Amino acid sequence: MKIAAAAYPFDWFDGFSEYEAKITRWVEAAEGADLLVFPEYGAMELASLGGRDVAGDLQLSLIEVARHADRVRDLHRRLSRDHDCVILGASGPYFGAKRPVNRAALYASGELLGVQDKQVMTRFEREDWDVVGGQGLRVFETSAGRIGILICYDSEFPLLGRVLAEAEVEILLVPSCTDTVAGFNRVRIGAMARALEGQCIVVQAPTVGDCAWNPAIDENRGRAAIYGPPDGFWPEDGVIAQGEMDRPGWVTAEVDLSRVAQSRREGAVLPYAHWPETLDARRI
Repeated sequence: MKIAAAAYPFDWFDGFSEYEAKITRWVEAAEGADLLVFPEYGAMELASLGGRDVAGDLQLSLIEVARHADRVRDLHRRLSRDHDCVILGASGPYFGAKRPVNRAALYASGELLGVQDKQVMTRFEREDWDVVGGQGLRVFETSAGRIGILICYDSEFPLLGRVLAEAEVEILLVPSCTDTVAGFNRVRIGAMARALEGQCIVVQAPTVGDCAWNPAIDENRGRAAIYGPPDGFWPEDGVIAQGEMDRPGWVTAEVDLSRVAQSRREGAVLPYAHWPETLDARRI
């Protein structure tokens, strides 16, 4: 199976057709990948469709992006059908209530498989942007494997990863958006730790580059990567593939999904199986 993780830059659009053309180019450039992962808040570039005043306002930009959700969904459905692949679309705001959640949608074979909302908000999201956390994690059965999604900050919390590991998820998708190298490294370390603990594949897809016209996404640091557990069936450092820092483009890797089960059964260490032995420590 071929996995593609995006290091994704923001662009300004004067019409939705320009966004449609960009996403189409990116999917085509993945060159037959079975699973494509776009980043957290990548959809925020759609705020440009509201003009400079809207795009530069924290609250109005959220509303503008959410306004295009139906067309974004239809585009990704079509691309997943035409290219016979699974696509995690870039996350963005969704207003199911007064305040928005940060929602990512998963598509396959021309259908919307479902959505995953970010669970834990960063300080900026909760204190400045007033984006709220979602309720609960989901597992997605796909042609590319059994998938779970931990959006950015969520990857830094071991128990969220463990919930998905116990649900026998084979691939964790970690779309991210961080404005410092430290922020990127927090997510990277979390993603690699979840790969180690759950003995599974973890895919990190960040935003990269500057975006001066919106204060929420003005700086973006990171590199795309695909991780595995360093337990004998994977690279010794756990890095299956990674790109250069802050360089836009796809990072791809061919993976044998059967190695996840093999790692959990025959790895040099068995943290997936031995996790319950740590529960006694909670009594201290």
